[in-house]
Amino acid sequence: MISRARMGPAIGAALLVTLLTPAVASAHQRVTTIATGLDNPRGMTFGPDGALYVAEAGKGGAGPCFSGPEGNVCFGPSGAITKISHGRQTRVATGLPSLAGPDGTQAFGPADVATVGGALIFPSGNVIPPAARGGLPGSGKNAGWLLWAAGRNVFPLADISGYTAQTLPDGGNPNSVTLTPRGAVVTDSAGNSLLRVAPNGTISTLATFPSQMVDAPPSLGLPPGTQIPSEAVPTSAIVGPDGAFYVSQLTGFPFPASKASVFRVVPGKQPTVVATGFTNVIDLAFDRRGSLYVLEVSHKGLLSGDLTGALIKVKRDGTHQVVNSGLTGPAGLLIKDNAAYVSDCGVCPATGTVKRIPLP
Repeated sequence: MISRARMGPAIGAALLVTLLTPAVASAHQRVTTIATGLDNPRGMTFGPDGALYVAEAGKGGAGPCFSGPEGNVCFGPSGAITKISHGRQTRVATGLPSLAGPDGTQAFGPADVATVGGALIFPSGNVIPPAARGGLPGSGKNAGWLLWAAGRNVFPLADISGYTAQTLPDGGNPNSVTLTPRGAVVTDSAGNSLLRVAPNGTISTLATFPSQMVDAPPSLGLPPGTQIPSEAVPTSAIVGPDGAFYVSQLTGFPFPASKASVFRVVPGKQPTVVATGFTNVIDLAFDRRGSLYVLEVSHKGLLSGDLTGALIKVKRDGTHQVVNSGLTGPAGLLIKDNAAYVSDCGVCPATGTVKRIPLP
């Protein structure tokens, strides 16, 4: 039996060997690195102070350890939020929950970040059943929650993993957060859903995303032509120029190439596909002209063993323009002042970066 995919930004350890030889971006694009030494950097936001805040999923720790879908993961309070301002980077929230493999890869921890006032709002990814969190020390009990931090204090807002466990015993994996006047909107990559968290902490489902049938990989030994279900695995949600939510799709195992889409979600209506033909999408952004950009964590597909990612512009006719293919397992995207900010090596402990890429 093929197990249910629990893929947020994490990927199989076998694929991570490609991180030793990251691709190099074209020189003419004047790509600059504005932060280094990050632990599995993921989603980002610009704060009202103009600083860039980056969620770091951490690198796990000494344990307790659990059997995860891709091998053992061990807990450690190594998750963080880093602030980048005037050429300096500082971890402004630390001690956050992180579950990762023994080598610090396959990390589930702070997956995105938003700001309101002086507070940081962020989802903490999770890969263990909600009931197992009780055995974790300290911040480990917050794995799978939407959290907020003010200064050095962290407070729970909503138990995303526990909410999903009402229908899926393994619980949920919150992967992104977007703030709206009606509360926070969160993608749950394990629950294949888009959720709303009201200001009082109440959780409701805005949309669910369907699986699709795809060709079985040869490694399963099934007869040629056999098809198997691949889950949607939504990874990020942003508000578009029209006020609707736009949701990216990673796709679950076997992570088929060119089968990922971008959905448009209007609460109360079924999701619709507005762009397609992508591979393993991890994040989205619109530029000031309303053009959509898509970030692929792996341009050739996660089973290819090649973690070369791509930043893609969706043209008005729906065709794709590759803006940058010099990325390695990227995991977060923002656009500001005609430049893309990408958290690169988003599956790397200690060597993740943030890159600034001028847009055409």
